[in-house]
Amino acid sequence: MSKVYIIGALKNERIISLANLIEARGHEVFADWFSPGPDADVYWKKYEVARGRSFIRAMQGPHAKHVFNYDRIWLDWCDAAVMVCPAGKSAHLELGYVIGSGKRGFILLHGEPERWDIMYRFAEGIFDDFNKLLEVL
Repeated sequence: MSKVYIIGALKNERIISLANLIEARGHEVFADWFSPGPDADVYWKKYEVARGRSFIRAMQGPHAKHVFNYDRIWLDWCDAAVMVCPAGKSAHLELGYVIGSGKRGFILLHGEPERWDIMYRFAEGIFDDFNKLLEVL
């Protein structure tokens, strides 16, 4: 059994079902970062802008520090991470952090990528079939 962090986008509705499927295979799974909903980042930005803060200033604020530390605790906790595509910049940074920490990192595609990226080779595996990913977890 592995401790698996599911990485992805707040708007990616596959996160919950994939987390449930991986958990059903006997792994501990963390995907609770998904719970604030698809527009959490949008509302955070609106709030900070309304307070007159730039992106750089907002990144030094308590909200950004809290959310970052929360995610990092779980990234440190995991044995492996699966980045579920499509995924944004944060997800790619998180996967890089996991792999750079010497942990297993995988990518689950959603169809043929619109933009190809050679650096995906850093991942231990790239999959377009969920069942094949489960076999290596």
